[in-house]
Amino acid sequence: MDALKELLAKQKKAFAEFKKTNDERLEQLEKNGSVDPVLADSVEKANTDIGAIQKQLDEMQAKMNRPGAGGSEKSDDVLAHEKAFSGFVRKGIEDGLEGLEAKALNVGTDADGGYAVPEELDRNILTLMKNESPMRQECQVVQIGAADYKKLVDVGGTASGWVGETTARPETNTPQLAQITPYMGEVYANPAATQQMLDDSFFDAEGWLAQSVAFNFAEYEAAAFLSGTGVLQPKGILDYTSVTTADDTRAFGTLQHIAAAAAAVFTGDELITMVYTLKKSLRTGSKWMMNSLTTAAARKLKDSTGQYLWQPGLAGDQPSTLLGYAIAENEDMPDATTGNTAIMFGNLKRAYLIVDRMGIRTLRDPYTNKPYVHFYSTKRVGGMLQDSNAVKLLLQA
Repeated sequence: MDALKELLAKQKKAFAEFKKTNDERLEQLEKNGSVDPVLADSVEKANTDIGAIQKQLDEMQAKMNRPGAGGSEKSDDVLAHEKAFSGFVRKGIEDGLEGLEAKALNVGTDADGGYAVPEELDRNILTLMKNESPMRQECQVVQIGAADYKKLVDVGGTASGWVGETTARPETNTPQLAQITPYMGEVYANPAATQQMLDDSFFDAEGWLAQSVAFNFAEYEAAAFLSGTGVLQPKGILDYTSVTTADDTRAFGTLQHIAAAAAAVFTGDELITMVYTLKKSLRTGSKWMMNSLTTAAARKLKDSTGQYLWQPGLAGDQPSTLLGYAIAENEDMPDATTGNTAIMFGNLKRAYLIVDRMGIRTLRDPYTNKPYVHFYSTKRVGGMLQDSNAVKLLLQA
């Protein structure tokens, strides 16, 4: 907590320095039409310092929110499966693993070979992936056990009206339901370790495998959840069609974008339009999503009274805000350049659904690349837009 307070104090001081130098820059620009290069460098340095401190705050908050080991007792089957899987990872011993896997997880050996990782290791991988992926942190995530998943969405159409106490109740129209299914794909990772590393009793083989697989999965998933094509991978939220049409008349499954007037910059007025284009009921829980370069540009924006639109968080559980809403930085978001969608705003938990097929499978390969032992690991994952009214985009000219 002391370290958190220290970082918050540093952020407050850095923002004060940024406001001071940026105000001087704006004053010089207005008076002279140009800016002293030394002053311009000072502004960018202060802006960079704020970004670095914000990153440290985000990392510290993620560690504080990380779930503990838990105190629930494990069954004998689960403990036996974990021990057998450890032998498989370290020595390639498969004796009895198939039967223990079936008892502990109620699954059978996959037709393509390999074994399901123990449940606790699976959860650790998913937790690491959530910490690495902004989309996993902000969107709704569900786990499924079967290959097929469908969701029904009410898109309106049910008639209603006013009636008296004894007035006949006419039959209403049938509600219009849309069935949506996630775009699924299989993501894989193939980390490698030497047999000497695996033989070392002090080497945490399972922890190494979990971290290596999670980082590889998270990297590819994060990009797919934003811009995936839906072909052998999730369909990213930015891959859906967007138009300027309002919610009341826009087709279900089509997003709404606000058109920025310029190709490489955006204004505070455009951001305000994004906020108030979103329905009031959806603003609770809404956030901005943009990359760090776009965040740095947004930090320079002011309202008509000269107040900065970006404000630092005042406490550890209060993030920095833009127009009063938190920012989820995501480096996979495009830069604010010609034709790009650089900024999203909305309730991402309502807007986008991530679907995890339970179970990560691992195939041990000590032969292909001697003396390295590869662990070919696969996981089924999907994603889809589920409420096209719950998020707004800013499209550069």
